[in-house]
Parts: sequence; C-alpha cells; structure tokens
Amino acid sequence: MTNSRSRFPVLASGFVFRFVFRFGSWFAVLLFVAALSHALSAQQPIDGPQYTSGNTLVRPANYREWVFIGSGLGLTYDQSANNTTFTNVFVNPAAYRGFVSTCKWPDKSVFVLEFRASATDAPPNTNGRFQTRLTGIEAEVKDARFADGWAFYNFRLKPDATVMADTAAPLAGQAAASCVECHSKNTAVERTFVQFYPTLLEVARAKGTLKPGF
Repeated sequence: MTNSRSRFPVLASGFVFRFVFRFGSWFAVLLFVAALSHALSAQQPIDGPQYTSGNTLVRPANYREWVFIGSGLGLTYDQSANNTTFTNVFVNPAAYRGFVSTCKWPDKSVFVLEFRASATDAPPNTNGRFQTRLTGIEAEVKDARFADGWAFYNFRLKPDATVMADTAAPLAGQAAASCVECHSKNTAVERTFVQFYPTLLEVARAKGTLKPGF
C-alpha cells in the first residue's frame, strides 16, 4: 500500500526546485540586462551641459560629434565690416531630437558656436573661401538652473586666440544683456537663430512655431 502522505514532501520539494530554478533564471537575466544597460550608458558620450563649480560650463570636448545645424560666412552686426569668418553651429543630440519632435528646445540644450578663419589661396580653388584655423568658441545653454532660463559663454582666452579655455563662467552684466536683447528680438524660435539653420527652419515652419515675421 502506498502512503500518500509520504509523497507530498517529494512533490512539494520538486515544485520548489522548479520554482527556484525558473525564478533564478529570470533573476539572472534581469541582472545581465541591467549590467549591460549600465555598460552601454557608460560608453555613451556626454550629452548636455556639464558644470564645475556653480554655473561654470565645461567646454564640450566632443561637440564636433554633435548634430551640425548650420554654418555662415561673414555674418556680422556691422554693415560696413568686411568679415570673412566662418561660423559653425552644433547642438547636443538630445536637444536636436527634442526640437524635431516638439519644435521647442528642451531643458539642457547646448549650442556651440565655432569661429574659423577663412582663406582662398589653395589649388584648385580660384574664387571661393574655405575654413582654416579655429579662432573662437562660444556657447548658449538653455537650463532651468538660470533665473532667465538661458546663459551665454565665451571660451576665448583672448581675441583671435587659437587656444580655448577648458571652462567658462556665464556672461554677466552688459555682455549678457546685449546677448539677451539680440537673442530675444532677432531670433526665429525662442532664443535661437533657427532662420540660419535650414533643416530646422523647415521643421518650425511646418509646425507653425516661427515668430511673426519669419
């Protein structure tokens, strides 16, 4: 005669074993996925503003790997100036994706404005201009940490310097005020010159977020 009571511990232990085995397998998978996600995130380039003390901005070392949104030649406030400087504008990828999606710049948007001299005498060129040495780097940041929501930075150590500072404090006083005035009155979207960024201009025009006059 078989004792049914004696079989219960065996069945129970088998159930527990299978439960622990399955649970342990899923737990191991979850641990692996978490570790892989952490490893991948650690390899991703820094995207967004990085500060040292207070609001001092660290110059983005990899900004040329960001999204290039526009370039200009000879842009100036002075109508009589003969400016032959190139300007290149880069924005962090997260900000670019946010703008394309919503047509608004998200918090932590960083714009890097690069200045380069130009030249003409290099074969086979006979007329146009091309970019040469770096002469300046400036940045504009949209960050809720600032009372105004925006800040401006200049990484030049001196006029026409070829070596840029690693960090810069936000512009203050009249220097900041003039930037705010220009970026408020003369920009197509928020405080950015989207009118000079053809791809983003199309996005803003399609979504109807351009300021009046643009």
